Amino acid sequence: MRVVIVGAGEVGSHIAASLADSHDVVVIDIDSERVEQMNYSHDVLALTGDGASLETLEDADAASADLLIASTDDDETNLATCGTAKALGDAFTIARVKHVGFLRTWERSRGTFGVDFMVCSNLLTAEDIVQVIGLPAAVDVDWFANGLVQMAEFELGEDSPLLGRTVREADQFELLTFAAILRDDAVELPRGDSKLASGDKVVVIGTPETVHQFAQRAAPKAAAADTETVFVVGGSEIGVQVARLLQTRGIKPRLIEQDPDRARDIAEELPATLVLNVDATDTSALDRENFGMADAVVAALDNDQKNLLVSLLAKRLGVDQTIAVVETGAYRELFETVGVDIAVNPRVVTAEEITRFTREQTTEKLAFIEDDRAEVLEVEVGGESVLVGRPIWESIADLPEGVVVGAIARAGELVSPRGETVIEPGDHVVLFVDEAVAAEVTAAV
Repeated sequence: MRVVIVGAGEVGSHIAASLADSHDVVVIDIDSERVEQMNYSHDVLALTGDGASLETLEDADAASADLLIASTDDDETNLATCGTAKALGDAFTIARVKHVGFLRTWERSRGTFGVDFMVCSNLLTAEDIVQVIGLPAAVDVDWFANGLVQMAEFELGEDSPLLGRTVREADQFELLTFAAILRDDAVELPRGDSKLASGDKVVVIGTPETVHQFAQRAAPKAAAADTETVFVVGGSEIGVQVARLLQTRGIKPRLIEQDPDRARDIAEELPATLVLNVDATDTSALDRENFGMADAVVAALDNDQKNLLVSLLAKRLGVDQTIAVVETGAYRELFETVGVDIAVNPRVVTAEEITRFTREQTTEKLAFIEDDRAEVLEVEVGGESVLVGRPIWESIADLPEGVVVGAIARAGELVSPRGETVIEPGDHVVLFVDEAVAAEVTAAV
């Protein structure tokens, strides 16, 4: 497939890296230094120019492209790029936008702006945040098989009761699979005698009930009670979307916004949200609102430094879970190292969503683990699949190392994947796959 990507920032670079191994990729950016770096670091053809320009797209031979992805930081440029591409040829166009308003317009009339598929960074980021709030002890959560299967990643803290235990001792649930242990920079497929250590990240796949039960074992303090009190700090569009999504789940969040006019507008827009017009760093004001008693605090202010400050203040005041929006991807690990529970980068979230979409022809759903170190994918297996008609212990031997069958959904019910389980045609199988063998596994199953 020939792919043209307009924008070589964090989003475009991430997508290009994901697609370059199996597709013919051309990247366009107005910044010549970025273009030079792309040509040096990725197996792509990178060109300097304005991606919304007819001449630039002609130079990139966009007329023969199968897919065009507009991923700059400017919404209007991305929309114009897709419209120009449609004037040249019949490429399927994907536009990245930040503002939800553009998405709502496009949803009213698919194909508007010359866009075939639209990805909204702010809404995706809010959805990612709310998913994690739903399982306080987890650092990453995703759903498969129409909600029947849940994948969650837990980091084991120094006080976890599971430290020093083997996987066999920790795995006490029938419909739960230990998919992986992420330790330092390595992805380890767990064996029964694998011992769990502080700092390990454990990926489990199972029913939502068993995943929650495991959370209670892995971090009993964090997962002991349902999430009820959530503070959203910052009336940014991401903050507003987080509050809106929490409302739909029956949670009445409290949103802190220092600007009085913005606070008034949000209060009118979200009647089920209590909007507080205070300074998020004013500890006296926070004490009056019982800020330190919150189950979770989401920092969604307009810059990374403020979000870090608010998150660390929340931790010091006793908040169970802190989630910070981090615009600079390089800061994510720093935030989590100094004490923020979860750092969410909108650009990474967007790049992963676009990459998922480009892989929908071969998978039902795809989730990335730890910035592409591994994947969790759902496939509907056909009669030609290497997995069909044999016990899992036998069929898995025909796949490369680095694969775990995490769950099997059959006719709306979950089947526990054990060594003797036989996968049938039409089953939806959720697999954990090391990134290094992902393409080979996808082709085989």
